[in-house]
Amino acid sequence: MRRYTRTGLSFDVRDSGPDNGIPVILLHGFPQTSTCWAKVEPLLHSHGIRTIAPDQRGYSPGARPLQRKRYATAELMDDVVALLESVGHRTAHLVGHDWGGALAWSLAGRHADRFRSVTVLSTPHPAAMSKAWTSSSQALKSWYMGAFQIPYGPEALLRSDRFQQELMRSGLPEPLARRDARRLRQPNAATGALNWYRGIPYSGGTPAGVAKLPVTYVWGAQDPFLGRAAAEASAQHIDANYRNDYRFVELDAGHWLPETNPDQVAQAIVGRVQGTEGSGRTRRPVPHTHDD
Repeated sequence: MRRYTRTGLSFDVRDSGPDNGIPVILLHGFPQTSTCWAKVEPLLHSHGIRTIAPDQRGYSPGARPLQRKRYATAELMDDVVALLESVGHRTAHLVGHDWGGALAWSLAGRHADRFRSVTVLSTPHPAAMSKAWTSSSQALKSWYMGAFQIPYGPEALLRSDRFQQELMRSGLPEPLARRDARRLRQPNAATGALNWYRGIPYSGGTPAGVAKLPVTYVWGAQDPFLGRAAAEASAQHIDANYRNDYRFVELDAGHWLPETNPDQVAQAIVGRVQGTEGSGRTRRPVPHTHDD
């Protein structure tokens, strides 16, 4: 499958690996696209996993609405559920990094019946993140989230050469920083990416809830954006039925885990997927068809 549609929006998809493999949905974060998984995907394919990685709302050229309210968490979750239906599976395993990780936590709490497990990279549970804002240095690390609410100025930053330099300073390798910064110069791309932050006020009525799935959380101890307090507190937001199976993996790494630590990321995903498939908790998928 190369694309799917929902409510008039068209989403590009990287669908690769064995056709009959175990389905795993990969959700990227800011300011990237599905290409962030390029080094991880072949490692998963070698373990019989089919990877389904969409360019999410705001990033696919055919899915860049300008209204902030269209980036509320409920809308973003429905995009992923629609992808699952379009690919022809009742359930799949779920992986998310950065904003994709925040969305994965929400799906694990609100749509747990549609997923077999979740592996989150970098991003703590939203409730743990909120508490850390007032009880740790997290607010200082996340100052840009408030700055991104300002109209027009943040778009100019994202389209400038300075933004590429900022990505590199945060640990993203230069070729990838150049790639991601160049994409943001496409029509409405910068606004679409920023609207994930600007949609936060419209998501207050949709709390993530506790994760009702087997969860692996991978966090880089050198992450400049996401601190230890929220990372460690995320364990408190796992349903009691799955708490004993919760895995917290701390890496000596920064924020851009799929690009800089693909082997360790793939190992964590494979361990979660294979462990869940053999646990008896997995929900079997319906037969799928390709939708090109």
